[in-house]
Amino acid sequence: MLRRLPVRHVAGLLPVLIVLGIAYWKWPMLDKGTAQLGSADTEWLLAAAAATLLAWVCSATAQQGAVLEQLPAGRLLATQFAASAANHILPAGIGGNAVNLRFLLRCGLPPSRCAAALAVRALAACVVRIALLTTLLAAFPHALHVHRVVPARADNPLAITVVALACAVALFLALVRPVRRTACDFLGTVAADVRAVHGSSARAAALWTGSLALPVMQALVLVAVVRALHTPVPPVHVALAYLAGSAAAALLPTPGGFGSLDVALVLALVTAGATAVAATSAVLAYRIVTVWLPLLPGVLVLAALVRRRVL
Repeated sequence: MLRRLPVRHVAGLLPVLIVLGIAYWKWPMLDKGTAQLGSADTEWLLAAAAATLLAWVCSATAQQGAVLEQLPAGRLLATQFAASAANHILPAGIGGNAVNLRFLLRCGLPPSRCAAALAVRALAACVVRIALLTTLLAAFPHALHVHRVVPARADNPLAITVVALACAVALFLALVRPVRRTACDFLGTVAADVRAVHGSSARAAALWTGSLALPVMQALVLVAVVRALHTPVPPVHVALAYLAGSAAAALLPTPGGFGSLDVALVLALVTAGATAVAATSAVLAYRIVTVWLPLLPGVLVLAALVRRRVL
């Protein structure tokens, strides 16, 4: 009986079951976050929902800019929606990258080019986020008061851990020859794709515009939620808190940033001037808008794309 069940039907049903399990596990948080949204400003919540939708458009634009081939626009946008849902099931963006990789393979790109396209997009996103964070910190140096949550110590454990991990990775790549050779070959492919993409002004514009607009939209979601809950924190400070919090959460990859991103955003909002209670409420509401409301539709779209062999 099980052998007769199509594999793609099982693959389409599995994410739905995982989401239902996560929702059951996180039900106290969902209940509390929903209660917070009940007293929020409806217009600002609609603005947060609109920014969430635009974030998927920005993601699709960046992905199109990372390849020279013209991708089918409708399926590309649906894939980004499905990839965002997959990111909340597997850690460190593995789910979203797997969905995008499968989509590019279905579009006829060779495996090495597909992996390079994802790397080009990730590199652009990293450069843009660092540039945004650095620029805003330079323009508003007193926006975040880190001493409110982290003692001012030279031997901060987090900084020491980050440096130690970076040194360990560099040492591993330097000593293990097969890994070094594979990494060099892959970086060569990525460099070739970067040159090819920037040889087309349209593709370069799509890559950098989408990469820049995506974190801006994500920050605007948090800004709108904070405003909806009437928390007296300036929008620029909230945007800085989002960029700093999401960067810190990347150091501890979890499915969809559950736990790591929540704590990081709460601490970042506290450094921006919010109280601990207001910051927690804002993050719970932010999670409802960006994760829980679109999650089930996202996995249903993922299941449909798998069944139709788009993925």
